Amino acid sequence: MTDSPFALVPEQWQHLAAARQTYSDTVSPHYDETLQQVTQRARASGDIGKADIGALLMWKRLRADTPWAAELMALADADVRRVTAAATAAARDTSLSRSSAAKAGRAALASLPGFRTGDALASAVLTAAAPDRMAIYDRRAHSALHTLGVPLSHASGRYSRYIEAIDQLLAAAPPPIRNWTARDMDTALYWLNHPTNTTTP
Repeated sequence: MTDSPFALVPEQWQHLAAARQTYSDTVSPHYDETLQQVTQRARASGDIGKADIGALLMWKRLRADTPWAAELMALADADVRRVTAAATAAARDTSLSRSSAAKAGRAALASLPGFRTGDALASAVLTAAAPDRMAIYDRRAHSALHTLGVPLSHASGRYSRYIEAIDQLLAAAPPPIRNWTARDMDTALYWLNHPTNTTTP
């Protein structure tokens, strides 16, 4: 390992590449249809409503039998869309770095029930809003960063630091990994420590 936590040793890059390939080989090609459909609607409307948040909740396999879900359902869809429109605009703002856009987008969502803490659902909304820029946060991806020696604290602002870590990894990566999207990297991280992944370092 070099002085930079993002300059991984060759074996680690190989493990990441193998994890990404195994993810592609293992997960149904239809699994992301829900995310893609929400993305298409967000591309046309510039916002994301309650029905699509519900779809992303199912896609992420998160629980909906929670107080925040009832609170969110009690809000007018127009009010939810006003919040997600601001988050969408921030995530898509190419005048900002990806990590700064992630920070602004995450902050815009924080007023909604279910988005005040935690980054799993928020990252799904932001990735649907800006699929070419954002990435999905998952506790397994977080754990994989730790496995690779890349620090990521749970302090406030975690999602923007997660996106920054992905950017730094992509910048340090050898080809063809350096040409991955942020979403490619998050799926590789997600699968790196998967129980069925025999390539895990």
